[in-house]
Amino acid sequence: MALRLILNRYLINVTVGGQLFQVILDTGSSDLWITNSNFSCVDANRTVVPPETCQFGPAKFNSSASTTFEPASPNATFFVQYGSGEFLRGPVGFDTVEIAGVSVTQQKFGIPDLNHFLGDEVPEGVLGLAYPGLTSVYTVAENGSLTQSPYMPFFFNAVEQNQITEPSFSISLDRASLEQEENDLFDPKLGFFAFGTSVPVPVLNTSVTVPIQGYGDGFIPSNASDARFFWYTIDIDSYIFPGSEALVTKSNKTILDTGAPTNEVPSRVAAAFNALFIPPATLNENSRYVVECNATAPTFTVVIGGKEFTVDPRDQIIAGKDADGNKVCYSGTQDGGPDVPGNNFILGNVFLHNVVTTFNPIDRTITLTQRAPY
Repeated sequence: MALRLILNRYLINVTVGGQLFQVILDTGSSDLWITNSNFSCVDANRTVVPPETCQFGPAKFNSSASTTFEPASPNATFFVQYGSGEFLRGPVGFDTVEIAGVSVTQQKFGIPDLNHFLGDEVPEGVLGLAYPGLTSVYTVAENGSLTQSPYMPFFFNAVEQNQITEPSFSISLDRASLEQEENDLFDPKLGFFAFGTSVPVPVLNTSVTVPIQGYGDGFIPSNASDARFFWYTIDIDSYIFPGSEALVTKSNKTILDTGAPTNEVPSRVAAAFNALFIPPATLNENSRYVVECNATAPTFTVVIGGKEFTVDPRDQIIAGKDADGNKVCYSGTQDGGPDVPGNNFILGNVFLHNVVTTFNPIDRTITLTQRAPY
């Protein structure tokens, strides 16, 4: 299935109860949610603002228009908050969901009606593909407290219902031009997604299969037999760029996240790499590295499982706009915090543009294959 792109977010078609939606493809979360037809848009302080502020696409889920919809228990609620600060809350339901030719019955999903979200006028929800332990449905007690009630996300239900013969999915994400990024141009075909097979893009011989890392108490990565699984976390051997041999990091547990536009790497790696732009990147008031839009980006390679995966320098300059609408360009590799136990880093779309990624959540492995230059 072809993917679409709007403002560094990759979209996939999802049919829920016979209704078609365009949703963000996100390997960094686990829930499927679709905007409620009766939603309220709120700001960060939960003050109601005009609905158009949330900038959702035109389609909204209407439970009365589905012949297969069933509401969940009244004391079940959906609540998710993303690293961007966006949050959503609302009822939960069950319905038939179809994605890329795979149909699942009685799929639990969120239908948020209280939303703080910036949808860029195209996305109408999110398809999360990570593990059940990261799902965001809760049981509400009489005193209002919330207790997580993990459930089976779409992919795991598809495997359980024998709708997928090979329990994996593959993703390739194509890069947009600087013009598309700057002007939020919608591209109807900028990547591929497939269940149980690879995607139709040229690749090189560089490939590796690595284990997905689990977590112990406190979300600290663990390889113990009782480890729990949440994200698609892998070990990074090292980063290679001019001068990188002087850097040694202690914790390189890193999440592969299609919902993240940038790489978020250890602070020392980010600082050393961004100093190599010509002219050098600078930190803005939000502690994000910004660059000249015509800057020259340094080479950048990620070593995983002993294999070197090269990132195209074009991916390291991301065009956008600041709060005043002025053109600004950001570095594709940002500061993800100190390399201490318990801190996870991210390889986002800047890296994922350069590989075909095959996720096997059941066997708990990920296969990365270097794409041919394009």
